Amino acid sequence: MAHQIRSCWRRSGTPPRSLTSASCGGSARVRLLCDANLAPAIAARLHDAGHDSAHVIDVGLAEATDPEIVDYADARDCVIVTADTDFPMLMALRRSTSPSVVLLRGINELVPDRHAALLIANLPVVAHDLGRGAIVSLGLDHRRVRSLPLA
Repeated sequence: MAHQIRSCWRRSGTPPRSLTSASCGGSARVRLLCDANLAPAIAARLHDAGHDSAHVIDVGLAEATDPEIVDYADARDCVIVTADTDFPMLMALRRSTSPSVVLLRGINELVPDRHAALLIANLPVVAHDLGRGAIVSLGLDHRRVRSLPLA
C-alpha cells in the first residue's frame, strides 16, 4: 500500500520559505518527492524516518515529464530527490529559486536502503540550504551545495 503525503504539505504555488517540517511536529526534516528513477522503497524509508516524503508513483506522476514534476514540487514546497542530472539543468534554464533538488551521484551500486540511509544522514546538514533554494549533489564520498538560481 502506498503511503500518502502528509496533510501539512502546502498546496499553494508560492516559493518555499522554509522546508523544515516544524509545523509537522519535527525539526531538520524536509518534504521530499522521490523521482521515478529511484525505488519507491526509498520514499517509504524516508517516511518511516519521519520525513514528509512520497514517490512520484504515490502522487500520480509516474508518467510525468520532468517539468511537470518540477511544477508539482514547486507548488507543494517539496524537494525533488533524483539521480537524473536533467533536473539541475532544468532549474538552471528556468533561473528559478525553487524547488530545491537533491541529486544522488555515484549510487548505482547501492540498494534502496543505502540510498535512504545516505539521505537520512545528510538531510539535517543541508536542510537550511534546501529551504533557501539549492541543488545538493550527494554521494558516498561527497556533498556539494549550489544555491539557486544557478548562473
